[in-house]
Amino acid sequence: MKEELLQIMLAGKQKQELEKIISSNQLSSQFGVTLSEENASMLMKSRRETLKETERIEFGEGILSKLIYHFCDSPYIYQENYADTLAVLQDIFYQYKNECLDEISDDELLEFMKHHFDGSCQGSLEYLEETCLDELARSIRAGESREEIYDDERDKL
Repeated sequence: MKEELLQIMLAGKQKQELEKIISSNQLSSQFGVTLSEENASMLMKSRRETLKETERIEFGEGILSKLIYHFCDSPYIYQENYADTLAVLQDIFYQYKNECLDEISDDELLEFMKHHFDGSCQGSLEYLEETCLDELARSIRAGESREEIYDDERDKL
């Protein structure tokens, strides 16, 4: 009985999450990108798998809505690569939350990712992950202050 109730509750939560992701199309469509219900379901599944792989637990809606908000206006994202790019960005986000030892807020990490994705990375997910975010994580693990990290970033711009 308890397991059935839990399954019903999870199904309801997933439906709400799916609806929220689909509703993000109101914003993203202004930039020529939208997610189908199938895309949104794939992204939700990808999120669950990534959380398991990175051994993270989330309470609440997850990071996907914020990723959509931050990245839907990128000049490097277009309809054909939108869902796949969001899936990779989501994976990268959770991986680097761990790599940064949770010393950086979700919003700070998203802003860093967006700034570099649209800037020095020129839309390259590989460069974002393997260079920019790797350098950020090393700096944080080395104990550099945020001011030092962000001053270094400004010097590179």
